[in-house]
Amino acid sequence: MADQATLAKARLVEIELSDKEADSRETNPDATVKVQFNPETLKIVYSNTMQGGDQSGGGAIQFVSRSTTKLSVELWFDAALDGVQDVRRRTRMVAHFITPVRKGRGMAPPAVRFTWGSFLFEGVMDSMDESLELFSADGRPLRAKVTIGITSQRIQFHEPPAPSSGGSLPGTTPRQQARGGESLQQMMGRDSGRGTGAPGWQAVATANGIENPRRLPAGTFVDLSPSTGVRQ
Repeated sequence: MADQATLAKARLVEIELSDKEADSRETNPDATVKVQFNPETLKIVYSNTMQGGDQSGGGAIQFVSRSTTKLSVELWFDAALDGVQDVRRRTRMVAHFITPVRKGRGMAPPAVRFTWGSFLFEGVMDSMDESLELFSADGRPLRAKVTIGITSQRIQFHEPPAPSSGGSLPGTTPRQQARGGESLQQMMGRDSGRGTGAPGWQAVATANGIENPRRLPAGTFVDLSPSTGVRQ
């Protein structure tokens, strides 16, 4: 039987940030959120706050007073995948990371680690934008887009290791969006870019974690050319 590679899924993990004495560590496993659909893009912004340069007679040396790195990522959630009646039962888990809790004499949200395959980012969630859509007959939201921003008070660079299996890294292949009611086979049939050596529907379903390939929820993102790691 062919050996299928498991699709890496992005996660949000509650942590205690590292300091000069110790590395960061996971603090609350029950708060971990595994995303339903991996993001299509990760946006990282590096910033320096400068001071000085106001002397007369020419340009002066400017000093960096503060450095930050910000990660912005868009996540999708669908109630049908978990069998819940309201998608907010899933997005509420993400909101945990922006909810302030008592810390010392003040209030602050818990630190969070965003990890996906070889990508890792740690900081504090400072923004969460939730868009609810696809409502049920009784007005319950069934799908949500959640855009989060995580800020680190230092510059973070990410240099992923080379893939061990020779396949592509997670997130490097564009995904296609399913139409309402169509099967995985129908979706693959309308993909004009698939060659003769492309994976079959069984391999695509396994790589994307699709439980029912006969009927895909509308808007489902699917990688139609996954690196499945099949050995002959």
